[in-house]
This record gives sequence, structure tokens and C-alpha cells, in this order.
Amino acid sequence: MTSPALAHSTDFGRMYARSLTEAPEVPSITTVIGQQANTLDGWIGYMAATAMAKHPKLADAASSPGQLRTLVRESSNAAEQFRDAAAARGDRVHNYCEQVSLRELGLGHQLQEARDVLAKNGEEGFAAQFDAWWKEYQVKPVAPELTVWNKEVGYAGTLDLVATIGGRLCLIDYKTKGTDRNGSVKPLDDKVVMQLVAGMKAEESIVDAAAGTWEQWKYGQDPILLGVAIGETEVRAMRANPEVLKYHWFKFCALRRVWQTSKEAGGAGQALFPISPPAQ
Repeated sequence: MTSPALAHSTDFGRMYARSLTEAPEVPSITTVIGQQANTLDGWIGYMAATAMAKHPKLADAASSPGQLRTLVRESSNAAEQFRDAAAARGDRVHNYCEQVSLRELGLGHQLQEARDVLAKNGEEGFAAQFDAWWKEYQVKPVAPELTVWNKEVGYAGTLDLVATIGGRLCLIDYKTKGTDRNGSVKPLDDKVVMQLVAGMKAEESIVDAAAGTWEQWKYGQDPILLGVAIGETEVRAMRANPEVLKYHWFKFCALRRVWQTSKEAGGAGQALFPISPPAQ
């Protein structure tokens, strides 16, 4: 996950401030969406078991309970390590995509440096596929990494890209995805629709983060919402179905209320007190 200037990590998840000198006020779009239950118990167990089975010291440790416990502790972190590695990879790919937009806009960029970082990590395939998609779709960037705010509902977030494609305004969210056994990029989660519609429903967008200057949101009039899955073998763009947007918006607003209630409950005071038995 990238780190926009106004975003902060807090005890209540990622939150946004109005300027660089103010405290965070509202949750991020991804923090709100994260209120949705999404158990990963099965995947976590599978990752731990796989790491244990593939550990090079397993055979030697089989007859030593102490060594075996050490391997179990190491393997139990496999899912967390995989998640962190995937997040770091996503940051590198997102940074490359942003640099492509900045170059196209004639702004200062570090495109070659970003590509070199991908190459150093054996990830240059993501850049090559993104470049091919960018050219094929004739993407015309308008605003990359644009932070937006909605005061009425109370949230903020950062859109990966506002652009025009084929003469139509598009709000775009990139997702770095792995490749399946058939060589195809893995599919997007439907949650990307909630993320995009929340961006579309913004009321303001940032002009100057340091000064805390915002302007009225001007890209929410019937844009195309695109989730773009970026893989090492292909890039696949998926359009959000206009017929379902209102339902995903309602769901997002409900999750925003869940976040608020959880925050208030967490700060309401001690939830449980000890109680003595009744007097004889």
C-alpha cells in the first residue's frame, strides 16, 4: 500500500488529515472496507503447513522436539511474511505506474529508477505488461495519486489514477495480482467496486497538502470505474457494472457506520468489571 502525504496509521486503522499540520480526522476508504468480515484462517493454516513441509531442516528436526518447536514458530509466520512481501511488491508496481503518468504529464518523475527497482526484485514483467496495456488502451492521464475527501459521510482516500480512455473519463484502481497455473492474471475481488464508487462519491480533492487546500470534486459525473489487475503475464481491465454501484455505495456507508461505532465503543471505557459473590 502506498503512503499518501495526508494518510496516517492509527489505532483505528489508516486515517486522513486535512493538511500536513493537522491531526487525522476520518478513516481511509480501505479502512472502511476492511470492516467487512474476511476470514483468512484456512489460507493462514495452509501457508504455515506448506512452509513447514518445505523447510530444509524438517528432516533433522523430526527427532528433536526442541528443534521442531523452532520450525513451527518460524513456519507460523509464513502467511504474514507472504502478505508483507506482496504489499511491498504492490508498492513498487504502483510507484512505477505513477511514474508513467507523471512522465506523460510532463512532470518530474523517476520512471527509470522505479523500473530499476522492479528489475532488481525480478519484477520487471509487471512493468512490461503495464506498458503494453497503457499503449493499447491509449491512456491519457489527468491526475495520478489524487487524494479525495467526503465530509458528509466522513472518509478520504487516494485514487490511483484519473484518466481518459477513448474519450471517456475513467477512475482507475490498480491491483497487483499473481498469475494462476494457466498463466493468466488472477481475478479482481468485487471489493474494488466499493473502493471505486467511494472515490467517485468524493466531494473534494487535494490541491496542496502542505497548506491544506482543497477544491470541489470535478470527476464524479458519470465516469467509467476501472479495476486494473496488473500481472507479470498480462494486464486485465474490468469495468464496474453501473447497475450495481448504488448497492456497493450503500454497503460502504454501512461499513463506515460500523467503523464509527467500533471507534466509539473502544473509547467508551472499561467494558467488563469484576464482581464479588453476594454477601452471606
